[in-house]
Amino acid sequence: MRERITYLQKLGSSLPPSALTITPTSLTGPSVSAIREERLTFALDELPAELSSILKNDVHELHVRWVNPVAYESVGAMVARVPGGWHLFWTPVLGKESQKEGGRGARLCEVLGGVFGVACGGEESFTKLPSERFYHSAALQYFQPLEGLGRFVEYAKGKLCAEEDGDCVRRVDALAEASALDVSYDSISHALKVTALWAFQEQEIRATARPNVRTEVGVLSDEKTATMEDHELGVSGLLTVLGQDEKPSATVFSFPSRHRDAGSGFEAEFVQVGLHPVLQLKLGSNKPPVEEAACATHAYFTFPRTIFADRYQLSDDLFLASKNLTALRYISQPVDLEAPEYVMKTWGSAALLELKPPAMDDGKAEESWTAEVPLHLRYLTPSHGGYANLEVPYPAVFWACNAEEGTKFPTNPFERVNLGYDGLFGPRTVFWHVEPRPVSGGRVTSSIRVPVLDLDKAGWVNVGTAAVVLLGFAWISWKLLSVYLKTGYGSESRGSRTSETRDDKKRQ
Repeated sequence: MRERITYLQKLGSSLPPSALTITPTSLTGPSVSAIREERLTFALDELPAELSSILKNDVHELHVRWVNPVAYESVGAMVARVPGGWHLFWTPVLGKESQKEGGRGARLCEVLGGVFGVACGGEESFTKLPSERFYHSAALQYFQPLEGLGRFVEYAKGKLCAEEDGDCVRRVDALAEASALDVSYDSISHALKVTALWAFQEQEIRATARPNVRTEVGVLSDEKTATMEDHELGVSGLLTVLGQDEKPSATVFSFPSRHRDAGSGFEAEFVQVGLHPVLQLKLGSNKPPVEEAACATHAYFTFPRTIFADRYQLSDDLFLASKNLTALRYISQPVDLEAPEYVMKTWGSAALLELKPPAMDDGKAEESWTAEVPLHLRYLTPSHGGYANLEVPYPAVFWACNAEEGTKFPTNPFERVNLGYDGLFGPRTVFWHVEPRPVSGGRVTSSIRVPVLDLDKAGWVNVGTAAVVLLGFAWISWKLLSVYLKTGYGSESRGSRTSETRDDKKRQ
Protein backbone atom coordinates (compact mmCIF):
# COMPACT_ATOMS: atom_id res chain seq x y z
CA MET A 1 0.00 0.00 0.00
CA ARG A 2 1.10 3.54 -0.76
CA GLU A 3 -0.28 6.79 0.56
CA ARG A 4 -0.06 10.39 -0.61
CA ILE A 5 -1.42 13.34 1.36
CA THR A 6 -1.45 16.78 -0.26
CA TYR A 7 -2.40 20.20 1.09
CA LEU A 8 -2.76 22.63 -1.80
CA GLN A 9 -2.96 26.36 -1.05
CA LYS A 10 -3.73 29.28 -3.31
CA LEU A 11 -1.14 31.31 -5.19
CA GLY A 12 0.92 33.47 -2.82
CA SER A 13 0.48 31.24 0.23
CA SER A 14 3.48 29.37 1.56
CA LEU A 15 4.74 27.70 4.70
CA PRO A 16 8.36 27.76 6.01
CA PRO A 17 9.97 24.38 6.79
CA SER A 18 10.30 25.36 10.44
CA ALA A 19 6.50 25.38 10.76
CA LEU A 20 6.38 21.59 10.36
CA THR A 21 7.14 19.12 13.13
CA ILE A 22 8.42 15.79 11.79
CA THR A 23 8.91 12.50 13.66
CA PRO A 24 9.52 9.02 12.22
CA THR A 25 5.77 8.33 12.38
CA SER A 26 4.03 11.70 12.01
CA LEU A 27 3.99 15.20 10.56
CA THR A 28 2.11 18.09 12.12
CA GLY A 29 1.81 21.76 11.37
CA PRO A 30 -0.38 24.83 11.79
CA SER A 31 -3.83 25.32 10.30
CA VAL A 32 -3.79 26.51 6.69
CA SER A 33 -6.43 27.43 4.12
CA ALA A 34 -6.06 24.67 1.56
CA ILE A 35 -7.60 21.77 -0.29
CA ARG A 36 -6.66 18.41 1.21
CA GLU A 37 -6.30 15.35 -0.99
CA GLU A 38 -5.55 11.86 0.28
CA ARG A 39 -4.76 8.99 -2.07
CA LEU A 40 -4.33 5.34 -1.15
CA THR A 41 -3.08 2.74 -3.63
CA PHE A 42 -3.99 -0.90 -2.90
CA ALA A 43 -2.79 -4.13 -4.48
CA LEU A 44 -5.52 -6.70 -5.15
CA ASP A 45 -4.41 -8.96 -2.27
CA GLU A 46 -4.81 -6.05 0.15
CA LEU A 47 -8.53 -5.68 -0.61
CA PRO A 48 -11.53 -7.54 0.87
CA ALA A 49 -12.04 -10.90 -0.86
CA GLU A 50 -15.39 -10.08 -2.54
CA LEU A 51 -14.06 -6.81 -3.97
CA SER A 52 -10.77 -8.36 -5.11
CA SER A 53 -12.60 -11.21 -6.85
CA ILE A 54 -15.00 -9.01 -8.81
CA LEU A 55 -12.18 -6.70 -9.94
CA LYS A 56 -10.00 -9.59 -11.04
CA ASN A 57 -12.67 -11.56 -12.92
CA ASP A 58 -15.15 -9.04 -14.33
CA VAL A 59 -13.40 -5.69 -14.64
CA HIS A 60 -11.01 -4.47 -17.29
CA GLU A 61 -11.42 -0.86 -16.18
CA LEU A 62 -13.55 0.73 -13.45
CA HIS A 63 -13.90 4.30 -12.24
CA VAL A 64 -16.21 5.58 -9.49
CA ARG A 65 -16.65 9.35 -9.26
CA TRP A 66 -18.68 10.72 -6.37
CA VAL A 67 -19.26 14.43 -5.83
CA ASN A 68 -21.11 16.03 -2.94
CA PRO A 69 -24.24 17.89 -4.13
CA VAL A 70 -23.22 20.75 -1.80
CA ALA A 71 -21.11 23.52 -3.40
CA TYR A 72 -17.41 23.59 -2.59
CA GLU A 73 -14.44 25.71 -3.60
CA SER A 74 -11.59 24.18 -5.56
CA VAL A 75 -8.04 25.31 -6.33
CA GLY A 76 -5.54 25.11 -9.19
CA ALA A 77 -4.92 21.63 -10.55
CA MET A 78 -7.92 20.16 -8.69
CA VAL A 79 -10.73 22.02 -10.50
CA ALA A 80 -12.01 19.13 -12.65
CA ARG A 81 -15.68 18.49 -11.88
CA VAL A 82 -18.57 16.17 -12.65
CA PRO A 83 -22.27 16.67 -11.78
CA GLY A 84 -23.08 15.91 -8.15
CA GLY A 85 -23.90 12.29 -7.34
CA TRP A 86 -22.41 8.81 -7.82
CA HIS A 87 -20.97 7.97 -11.25
CA LEU A 88 -19.68 4.59 -12.41
CA PHE A 89 -17.67 4.06 -15.61
CA TRP A 90 -16.95 0.43 -16.37
CA THR A 91 -15.33 -1.65 -19.10
CA PRO A 92 -16.05 -5.38 -18.55
CA VAL A 93 -13.62 -8.19 -19.20
CA LEU A 94 -14.53 -9.81 -22.51
CA GLY A 95 -13.30 -13.28 -21.69
CA LYS A 96 -14.98 -16.63 -22.33
CA GLU A 97 -15.73 -17.17 -18.66
CA SER A 98 -17.53 -13.84 -18.32
CA GLN A 99 -19.54 -14.41 -21.49
CA LYS A 100 -20.61 -17.89 -20.43
CA GLU A 101 -21.63 -16.93 -16.91
CA GLY A 102 -23.45 -13.72 -17.82
CA GLY A 103 -24.73 -11.40 -15.17
CA ARG A 104 -21.46 -9.50 -14.87
CA GLY A 105 -23.31 -6.30 -14.18
CA ALA A 106 -25.47 -7.94 -11.50
CA ARG A 107 -22.41 -9.25 -9.67
CA LEU A 108 -20.65 -5.90 -9.89
CA CYS A 109 -23.74 -4.03 -8.72
CA GLU A 110 -24.18 -6.39 -5.79
CA VAL A 111 -20.62 -5.77 -4.58
CA LEU A 112 -20.72 -2.02 -5.15
CA GLY A 113 -24.14 -1.88 -3.49
CA GLY A 114 -22.55 -3.29 -0.36
CA VAL A 115 -19.67 -0.81 -0.56
CA PHE A 116 -21.55 2.41 -1.42
CA GLY A 117 -25.22 1.64 -0.84
CA VAL A 118 -26.19 2.09 -4.49
CA ALA A 119 -28.67 -0.08 -6.39
CA CYS A 120 -27.72 -0.30 -10.07
CA GLY A 121 -29.45 -3.66 -10.54
CA GLY A 122 -27.62 -5.18 -13.51
CA GLU A 123 -25.97 -4.56 -16.86
CA GLU A 124 -29.28 -3.51 -18.44
CA SER A 125 -29.30 -0.45 -16.16
CA PHE A 126 -26.09 0.90 -17.77
CA THR A 127 -25.82 3.08 -20.85
CA LYS A 128 -23.12 2.70 -23.48
CA LEU A 129 -20.33 5.22 -24.00
CA PRO A 130 -18.71 5.77 -27.43
CA SER A 131 -15.50 4.05 -26.38
CA GLU A 132 -14.69 3.24 -29.99
CA ARG A 133 -14.17 6.95 -30.67
CA PHE A 134 -11.42 7.64 -28.13
CA TYR A 135 -9.33 5.07 -26.33
CA HIS A 136 -9.56 6.89 -22.97
CA SER A 137 -13.29 6.33 -22.59
CA ALA A 138 -14.84 3.45 -20.64
CA ALA A 139 -17.52 1.29 -22.27
CA LEU A 140 -20.49 1.63 -19.88
CA GLN A 141 -21.88 4.30 -17.59
CA TYR A 142 -24.18 4.40 -14.58
CA PHE A 143 -25.34 7.33 -12.42
CA GLN A 144 -27.34 7.59 -9.21
CA PRO A 145 -27.97 10.55 -6.87
CA LEU A 146 -26.13 9.89 -3.59
CA GLU A 147 -26.11 12.36 -0.73
CA GLY A 148 -23.10 11.10 1.22
CA LEU A 149 -20.54 8.39 1.86
CA GLY A 150 -22.07 6.98 5.04
CA ARG A 151 -22.31 3.41 3.69
CA PHE A 152 -18.76 3.56 2.31
CA VAL A 153 -17.44 4.81 5.67
CA GLU A 154 -19.05 1.88 7.52
CA TYR A 155 -17.75 -0.60 4.94
CA ALA A 156 -14.19 0.77 5.11
CA LYS A 157 -14.12 0.74 8.91
CA GLY A 158 -15.37 -2.85 9.02
CA LYS A 159 -13.12 -4.22 6.26
CA LEU A 160 -9.95 -2.10 6.37
CA CYS A 161 -9.55 -0.98 10.00
CA ALA A 162 -8.67 -3.19 12.97
CA GLU A 163 -10.79 -2.59 16.08
CA GLU A 164 -7.81 -1.27 18.03
CA ASP A 165 -6.62 1.03 15.22
CA GLY A 166 -8.11 4.32 16.35
CA ASP A 167 -6.17 6.39 13.81
CA CYS A 168 -7.59 4.36 10.89
CA VAL A 169 -11.13 4.76 12.24
CA ARG A 170 -10.63 8.51 12.69
CA ARG A 171 -9.38 8.96 9.14
CA VAL A 172 -12.18 6.88 7.63
CA ASP A 173 -14.77 8.83 9.63
CA ALA A 174 -13.36 12.02 8.08
CA LEU A 175 -14.62 10.81 4.69
CA ALA A 176 -18.12 11.78 5.80
CA GLU A 177 -17.02 15.41 5.32
CA ALA A 178 -15.29 14.87 1.95
CA SER A 179 -16.38 16.84 -1.12
CA ALA A 180 -15.36 14.24 -3.70
CA LEU A 181 -14.19 10.65 -3.90
CA ASP A 182 -12.56 8.83 -6.83
CA VAL A 183 -11.98 5.08 -7.03
CA SER A 184 -10.09 3.71 -10.05
CA TYR A 185 -8.92 0.28 -11.12
CA ASP A 186 -7.47 -1.15 -14.33
CA SER A 187 -6.39 -4.68 -15.17
CA ILE A 188 -3.00 -3.53 -16.43
CA SER A 189 -1.67 -2.13 -13.15
CA HIS A 190 -3.78 -4.45 -10.93
CA ALA A 191 -3.96 -1.58 -8.46
CA LEU A 192 -6.95 0.17 -6.91
CA LYS A 193 -6.55 3.91 -6.26
CA VAL A 194 -8.84 5.65 -3.78
CA THR A 195 -8.61 9.46 -3.78
CA ALA A 196 -10.60 11.67 -1.40
CA LEU A 197 -10.83 15.45 -1.67
CA TRP A 198 -11.81 17.95 1.02
CA ALA A 199 -12.88 21.43 -0.08
CA PHE A 200 -10.75 24.55 0.24
CA GLN A 201 -11.07 25.57 3.89
CA GLU A 202 -9.13 26.12 7.10
CA GLN A 203 -7.68 22.81 8.27
CA GLU A 204 -4.87 21.51 10.42
CA ILE A 205 -1.84 19.85 8.86
CA ARG A 206 -1.64 16.33 10.26
CA ALA A 207 -0.36 13.03 8.87
CA THR A 208 0.46 9.70 10.52
CA ALA A 209 2.54 6.87 9.11
CA ARG A 210 1.28 3.29 9.16
CA PRO A 211 3.39 0.10 9.28
CA ASN A 212 4.51 -1.16 5.86
CA VAL A 213 2.96 1.86 4.14
CA ARG A 214 4.96 4.49 2.30
CA THR A 215 3.42 7.86 3.23
CA GLU A 216 4.35 10.98 1.29
CA VAL A 217 3.09 14.37 2.51
CA GLY A 218 3.12 17.55 0.43
CA VAL A 219 2.31 21.04 1.69
CA LEU A 220 2.12 22.92 -1.60
CA SER A 221 0.72 26.07 -3.20
CA ASP A 222 -0.03 27.18 -6.74
CA GLU A 223 2.99 28.64 -8.51
CA LYS A 224 3.68 30.59 -11.68
CA THR A 225 7.15 30.67 -13.19
CA ALA A 226 8.58 32.34 -16.26
CA THR A 227 9.52 28.98 -17.79
CA MET A 228 6.01 27.50 -17.72
CA GLU A 229 4.22 26.81 -21.00
CA ASP A 230 0.66 28.03 -21.58
CA HIS A 231 -0.76 24.54 -21.08
CA GLU A 232 1.10 23.94 -17.81
CA LEU A 233 0.33 24.47 -14.14
CA GLY A 234 2.92 24.84 -11.40
CA VAL A 235 3.19 24.12 -7.69
CA SER A 236 5.85 24.75 -5.07
CA GLY A 237 6.23 23.85 -1.43
CA LEU A 238 7.50 21.13 0.89
CA LEU A 239 7.61 17.34 0.46
CA THR A 240 8.24 14.77 3.19
CA VAL A 241 8.32 10.97 3.23
CA LEU A 242 7.46 9.83 6.75
CA GLY A 243 9.97 7.47 8.30
CA GLN A 244 12.56 8.43 5.70
CA ASP A 245 13.03 12.22 5.82
CA GLU A 246 14.05 14.09 8.93
CA LYS A 247 13.16 17.45 7.41
CA PRO A 248 11.00 18.53 4.48
CA SER A 249 12.46 19.05 1.02
CA ALA A 250 11.69 22.20 -0.93
CA THR A 251 10.28 21.56 -4.38
CA VAL A 252 8.91 23.42 -7.38
CA PHE A 253 7.66 21.76 -10.54
CA SER A 254 5.23 22.25 -13.40
CA PHE A 255 3.15 19.81 -15.42
CA PRO A 256 0.73 19.84 -18.39
CA SER A 257 -2.92 19.91 -17.34
CA ARG A 258 -6.10 19.43 -19.36
CA HIS A 259 -8.23 20.94 -16.58
CA ARG A 260 -8.03 24.65 -15.76
CA ASP A 261 -10.05 27.30 -13.93
CA ALA A 262 -12.03 29.62 -16.25
CA GLY A 263 -12.37 32.20 -13.47
CA SER A 264 -16.16 32.55 -13.75
CA GLY A 265 -19.29 30.87 -12.40
CA PHE A 266 -22.80 29.79 -13.36
CA GLU A 267 -26.20 29.02 -11.83
CA ALA A 268 -28.95 26.64 -12.96
CA GLU A 269 -32.66 26.77 -12.15
CA PHE A 270 -36.00 25.80 -13.66
CA VAL A 271 -37.85 28.79 -15.12
CA GLN A 272 -40.79 26.82 -16.52
CA VAL A 273 -42.50 23.99 -14.68
CA GLY A 274 -45.01 21.32 -15.65
CA LEU A 275 -44.45 18.20 -17.74
CA HIS A 276 -42.13 20.14 -20.07
CA PRO A 277 -39.86 22.18 -17.77
CA VAL A 278 -37.11 24.50 -18.99
CA LEU A 279 -33.73 24.60 -17.21
CA GLN A 280 -32.01 27.96 -17.47
CA LEU A 281 -28.23 28.31 -17.17
CA LYS A 282 -26.96 31.72 -16.08
CA LEU A 283 -23.30 32.16 -16.96
CA GLY A 284 -21.25 34.99 -15.55
CA SER A 285 -19.03 35.63 -18.57
CA ASN A 286 -19.01 35.20 -22.34
CA LYS A 287 -15.27 35.82 -22.61
CA PRO A 288 -13.24 32.80 -23.80
CA PRO A 289 -10.44 31.85 -21.40
CA VAL A 290 -7.81 32.03 -24.16
CA GLU A 291 -7.84 34.15 -27.27
CA GLU A 292 -5.36 32.25 -29.41
CA ALA A 293 -7.28 28.95 -29.47
CA ALA A 294 -10.64 27.80 -30.80
CA CYS A 295 -12.98 27.53 -27.79
CA ALA A 296 -16.61 26.48 -27.33
CA THR A 297 -18.81 26.44 -24.23
CA HIS A 298 -20.30 23.09 -23.23
CA ALA A 299 -22.64 21.75 -20.56
CA TYR A 300 -22.51 18.06 -19.63
CA PHE A 301 -25.69 16.73 -17.96
CA THR A 302 -26.49 13.52 -16.13
CA PHE A 303 -30.29 13.34 -16.00
CA PRO A 304 -31.87 10.84 -13.59
CA ARG A 305 -34.55 8.61 -15.10
CA THR A 306 -37.32 11.02 -14.02
CA ILE A 307 -36.40 13.59 -16.69
CA PHE A 308 -34.85 13.61 -20.15
CA ALA A 309 -33.89 15.71 -23.15
CA ASP A 310 -35.46 15.00 -26.56
CA ARG A 311 -32.76 14.60 -29.20
CA TYR A 312 -35.26 15.31 -31.99
CA GLN A 313 -36.35 18.60 -30.46
CA LEU A 314 -32.69 19.56 -30.05
CA SER A 315 -31.89 18.95 -33.73
CA ASP A 316 -33.68 22.08 -34.99
CA ASP A 317 -31.07 24.79 -35.63
CA LEU A 318 -33.53 27.69 -35.41
CA PHE A 319 -34.99 26.40 -32.16
CA LEU A 320 -31.51 25.93 -30.70
CA ALA A 321 -30.45 29.44 -31.68
CA SER A 322 -33.48 30.89 -29.86
CA LYS A 323 -32.26 29.21 -26.67
CA ASN A 324 -28.58 30.24 -27.03
CA LEU A 325 -27.66 26.66 -27.90
CA THR A 326 -25.45 25.52 -30.77
CA ALA A 327 -25.94 21.76 -30.98
CA LEU A 328 -26.55 18.55 -29.10
CA ARG A 329 -23.12 16.96 -29.38
CA TYR A 330 -23.89 13.72 -27.57
CA ILE A 331 -26.74 11.92 -25.83
CA SER A 332 -26.58 8.42 -24.39
CA GLN A 333 -28.66 5.69 -25.99
CA PRO A 334 -31.28 4.43 -25.72
CA VAL A 335 -33.63 7.16 -24.42
CA ASP A 336 -37.23 5.95 -24.36
CA LEU A 337 -39.44 8.98 -24.98
CA GLU A 338 -42.67 7.41 -23.70
CA ALA A 339 -41.88 5.03 -20.82
CA PRO A 340 -42.96 6.01 -17.28
CA GLU A 341 -40.20 6.40 -14.72
CA TYR A 342 -41.23 3.32 -12.73
CA VAL A 343 -40.73 0.91 -15.65
CA MET A 344 -37.35 2.26 -16.76
CA LYS A 345 -34.39 -0.11 -16.48
CA THR A 346 -31.60 2.27 -17.49
CA TRP A 347 -30.37 4.78 -14.92
CA GLY A 348 -31.31 7.83 -17.03
CA SER A 349 -29.31 9.64 -19.69
CA ALA A 350 -26.24 11.80 -20.22
CA ALA A 351 -26.12 14.68 -22.68
CA LEU A 352 -23.46 17.08 -23.94
CA LEU A 353 -24.79 20.41 -25.22
CA GLU A 354 -22.71 23.07 -26.91
CA LEU A 355 -23.88 26.51 -25.80
CA LYS A 356 -23.82 29.70 -27.84
CA PRO A 357 -22.51 32.72 -25.89
CA PRO A 358 -22.95 36.26 -27.23
CA ALA A 359 -20.06 37.26 -29.48
CA MET A 360 -17.25 39.31 -27.95
CA ASP A 361 -16.97 42.50 -30.01
CA ASP A 362 -13.71 44.41 -30.17
CA GLY A 363 -13.42 46.67 -27.17
CA LYS A 364 -16.63 45.34 -25.61
CA ALA A 365 -16.55 44.20 -22.02
CA GLU A 366 -17.51 40.66 -21.08
CA GLU A 367 -21.13 40.14 -20.03
CA SER A 368 -23.34 37.61 -18.32
CA TRP A 369 -25.77 35.59 -20.44
CA THR A 370 -28.26 32.75 -20.28
CA ALA A 371 -29.01 29.54 -22.15
CA GLU A 372 -32.21 27.51 -21.83
CA VAL A 373 -32.50 23.73 -22.07
CA PRO A 374 -35.99 22.28 -22.79
CA LEU A 375 -36.63 19.04 -20.91
CA HIS A 376 -39.43 16.52 -20.46
CA LEU A 377 -40.71 14.77 -17.35
CA ARG A 378 -41.72 11.14 -17.29
CA TYR A 379 -44.86 9.91 -15.57
CA LEU A 380 -43.75 9.31 -12.00
CA THR A 381 -44.71 6.82 -9.32
CA PRO A 382 -48.01 7.84 -7.66
CA SER A 383 -47.71 9.32 -4.18
CA HIS A 384 -49.81 10.76 -1.38
CA GLY A 385 -50.50 14.45 -1.85
CA GLY A 386 -50.37 14.51 -5.66
CA TYR A 387 -46.96 16.16 -5.96
CA ALA A 388 -43.32 15.07 -5.97
CA ASN A 389 -40.15 17.10 -5.45
CA LEU A 390 -37.31 16.35 -7.86
CA GLU A 391 -33.69 17.45 -7.91
CA VAL A 392 -31.51 17.53 -11.00
CA PRO A 393 -27.76 17.94 -10.45
CA TYR A 394 -26.07 20.97 -11.97
CA PRO A 395 -24.28 20.11 -15.20
CA ALA A 396 -20.53 20.39 -15.55
CA VAL A 397 -20.00 23.59 -17.55
CA PHE A 398 -16.68 24.28 -19.26
CA TRP A 399 -14.96 25.87 -22.22
CA ALA A 400 -13.36 23.23 -24.46
CA CYS A 401 -10.31 24.75 -26.19
CA ASN A 402 -7.84 23.20 -28.61
CA ALA A 403 -4.21 23.16 -27.51
CA GLU A 404 -1.43 23.93 -29.94
CA GLU A 405 -0.41 21.26 -32.44
CA GLY A 406 2.05 18.84 -30.89
CA THR A 407 1.00 19.52 -27.29
CA LYS A 408 0.92 16.37 -25.18
CA PHE A 409 -0.82 15.80 -21.88
CA PRO A 410 0.81 12.95 -19.97
CA THR A 411 -0.77 12.00 -16.65
CA ASN A 412 0.11 14.56 -13.98
CA PRO A 413 0.09 14.05 -10.16
CA PHE A 414 -3.39 15.56 -9.82
CA GLU A 415 -4.96 14.49 -13.11
CA ARG A 416 -8.63 13.49 -13.00
CA VAL A 417 -9.72 11.37 -15.96
CA ASN A 418 -12.73 9.28 -17.01
CA LEU A 419 -15.27 11.95 -16.11
CA GLY A 420 -17.78 11.01 -18.78
CA TYR A 421 -17.31 14.06 -21.00
CA ASP A 422 -13.51 13.97 -21.42
CA GLY A 423 -13.89 10.82 -23.54
CA LEU A 424 -16.07 12.81 -25.98
CA PHE A 425 -13.20 15.14 -26.94
CA GLY A 426 -9.82 14.71 -28.54
CA PRO A 427 -6.66 14.20 -26.44
CA ARG A 428 -5.47 17.79 -27.02
CA THR A 429 -8.60 19.42 -25.60
CA VAL A 430 -8.16 21.69 -22.58
CA PHE A 431 -11.17 22.04 -20.26
CA TRP A 432 -11.63 25.44 -18.63
CA HIS A 433 -14.13 24.83 -15.85
CA VAL A 434 -16.86 27.27 -14.87
CA GLU A 435 -17.60 27.06 -11.14
CA PRO A 436 -21.13 25.95 -10.13
CA ARG A 437 -22.76 28.39 -7.71
CA PRO A 438 -26.00 27.66 -5.85
CA VAL A 439 -29.04 29.84 -6.52
CA SER A 440 -29.98 29.65 -2.85
CA GLY A 441 -28.69 27.65 0.10
CA GLY A 442 -25.62 25.56 -0.56
CA ARG A 443 -26.77 22.83 -2.93
CA VAL A 444 -25.76 22.75 -6.59
CA THR A 445 -28.97 21.06 -7.69
CA SER A 446 -32.03 22.42 -9.49
CA SER A 447 -35.31 21.64 -7.72
CA ILE A 448 -38.76 21.28 -9.25
CA ARG A 449 -42.17 20.33 -7.86
CA VAL A 450 -44.19 18.22 -10.28
CA PRO A 451 -47.71 16.71 -10.29
CA VAL A 452 -48.22 12.94 -9.92
CA LEU A 453 -51.22 10.69 -9.36
CA ASP A 454 -52.56 11.36 -5.85
CA LEU A 455 -53.00 8.05 -4.00
CA ASP A 456 -55.45 9.70 -1.62
CA LYS A 457 -57.79 10.29 -4.57
CA ALA A 458 -56.90 7.24 -6.61
CA GLY A 459 -59.88 5.29 -5.22
CA TRP A 460 -62.32 7.80 -6.70
CA VAL A 461 -60.40 7.63 -9.95
CA ASN A 462 -60.87 3.85 -10.06
CA VAL A 463 -64.59 4.11 -9.24
CA GLY A 464 -65.11 6.91 -11.75
CA THR A 465 -63.22 5.04 -14.47
CA ALA A 466 -65.28 1.88 -13.86
CA ALA A 467 -68.52 3.91 -13.92
CA VAL A 468 -67.61 5.61 -17.19
CA VAL A 469 -66.70 2.27 -18.78
CA LEU A 470 -70.01 0.72 -17.69
CA LEU A 471 -72.04 3.70 -18.89
CA GLY A 472 -70.21 3.62 -22.21
CA PHE A 473 -70.86 -0.09 -22.58
CA ALA A 474 -74.56 0.38 -21.77
CA TRP A 475 -74.87 3.23 -24.27
CA ILE A 476 -73.22 1.23 -27.05
CA SER A 477 -75.40 -1.79 -26.27
CA TRP A 478 -78.57 0.35 -26.39
CA LYS A 479 -77.56 1.87 -29.71
CA LEU A 480 -76.90 -1.56 -31.20
CA LEU A 481 -80.25 -2.82 -29.96
CA SER A 482 -82.06 0.23 -31.40
CA VAL A 483 -80.49 -0.34 -34.81
CA TYR A 484 -81.38 -4.00 -34.63
CA LEU A 485 -85.05 -3.21 -34.00
CA LYS A 486 -85.42 -0.32 -36.47
CA THR A 487 -83.94 -2.03 -39.50
CA GLY A 488 -86.49 -4.87 -39.54
CA TYR A 489 -84.58 -7.63 -37.83
CA GLY A 490 -87.25 -8.11 -35.13
CA SER A 491 -89.60 -11.12 -34.97
CA GLU A 492 -92.55 -9.33 -36.71
CA SER A 493 -90.42 -8.11 -39.53
CA ARG A 494 -89.04 -11.58 -40.12
CA GLY A 495 -92.57 -13.06 -40.26
CA SER A 496 -93.93 -10.46 -42.71
CA ARG A 497 -90.88 -10.80 -44.93
CA THR A 498 -91.36 -14.57 -45.04
CA SER A 499 -95.07 -14.21 -46.14
CA GLU A 500 -94.11 -11.71 -48.83
CA THR A 501 -91.53 -14.10 -50.16
CA ARG A 502 -94.07 -16.95 -50.41
CA ASP A 503 -96.62 -14.72 -52.29
CA ASP A 504 -93.94 -13.75 -54.78
CA LYS A 505 -93.17 -17.38 -55.49
CA LYS A 506 -96.89 -18.17 -56.12
CA ARG A 507 -97.25 -15.33 -58.63
CA GLN A 508 -94.24 -16.68 -60.50
